[in-house]
Formats: sequence, C-alpha cells, structure tokens
Amino acid sequence: MDIQKDQRDQVVVVSITGSIDAFTASEVTNYLSAEISAGHNRVIADLSHVDYISSAGLRAILSALKETRQMGGDFRLAGAQPNVSKLLHISGFVSIIKIFSTVDDAVASFAG
Repeated sequence: MDIQKDQRDQVVVVSITGSIDAFTASEVTNYLSAEISAGHNRVIADLSHVDYISSAGLRAILSALKETRQMGGDFRLAGAQPNVSKLLHISGFVSIIKIFSTVDDAVASFAG
C-alpha cells in the first residue's frame, strides 16, 4: 500500500494505492488522523487505485469522517472502483458520506 498527499487550496487529497484491509487500515487511519490533527478539515480520499476494502477499511473511513466533522469540516471519497463502490453502497456508507466519481468533482464540491 502507498499513500500520497496533494494540497489543493484548502482541500487535502489523500491518494491511496492498494488494499485497505486489516493489515493496512491502521496505517490509513493514522495518516488521515495526522492530516486532520494538523488542521486540515477538508479531506478527500482518492480511492481510484484501491482494489479492495474490508470492514477495517470502512472503519478507517468512518473515523476520518467523524474527525473532520468534529473539526467543522468534512471528509469525502472520490474515484471508487466498481467493487469498492459496490461495498460502499451495500454497507450504507453512501447515506453518510459524500462520494464523487472524480477527485476534481470532490474538490469542487467544497467550493459551494
């Protein structure tokens, strides 16, 4: 797994490559939490290169969502591949977190 960060104005885009599962979810959680603790309360997870996400990965997303909202911001997802998107729908995450097809759409959503 690999995690990269890109700052776009007041929005931090965290690009994740690989699987987010029981072995890697804590790394994702720690990375996102560090960004949020540093004052970044508008965060997007770019999932376009995530091939699998487990329940541990869903917990990492939920944790980041809670943290950003507690800081007066929001956490959004972008670019989920079909199998990841299906899991987000089945698990009901689509009703609690904003999900966008592209990172650009997600970044633009913060402007409104």
